[in-house]
Amino acid sequence: MSDIKDVREQLANTLIAETQAICGEGEIDREKLQAISKKLEALAARKEIWSAEDFPDPPPGEVQHRYRVANADDNGITLYMNILRPGKKTSPHNHTTWACVAAVDGIEHNVLYSRTDDGSVDGKASLEKQETIPLAPGGSVALMPDDVHHIEVRGDDVIRHLHFYGRPLETLSERKAFDIDDGTYKIMDIGVKTIG
Repeated sequence: MSDIKDVREQLANTLIAETQAICGEGEIDREKLQAISKKLEALAARKEIWSAEDFPDPPPGEVQHRYRVANADDNGITLYMNILRPGKKTSPHNHTTWACVAAVDGIEHNVLYSRTDDGSVDGKASLEKQETIPLAPGGSVALMPDDVHHIEVRGDDVIRHLHFYGRPLETLSERKAFDIDDGTYKIMDIGVKTIG
């Protein structure tokens, strides 16, 4: 058990160090983010280090558990294991930092949007659906800070995915949650329950 934990810690720390090297001194761009996403895919493929024994499913009545796996520092790059039950769905949102998601087990449907307004009116926004990506093992999604998506878990199985961010979710106080029907947005509550 401790061997698995040690391997996971070493691999997660290597991912963070390699990500820091990719990011370098400049701004993140889609090319860099794609390289990071591929490294996250490789880590997600190591299924033996992401077991339900180490990362238990949410108890009945809860739809999500998020475990903090590793982070560069209190406000730096952070890796989470996200476990979701069927029926979990988020509103469309941005992250205000880069984000990559890779599947360990199960399919997370990522619906990607483009913003069609000019952003000049606070609290107002219009979105247009671009595509739906059924994110399964062997795949990943890479999102720039202003990209908008929502996720949903269909079917009958609990899913396990790695979520990797430029900053900890708990610090992202300017994220926007969009209401497509009303053409509005509001700042998301950062009250994120994270285990570990």
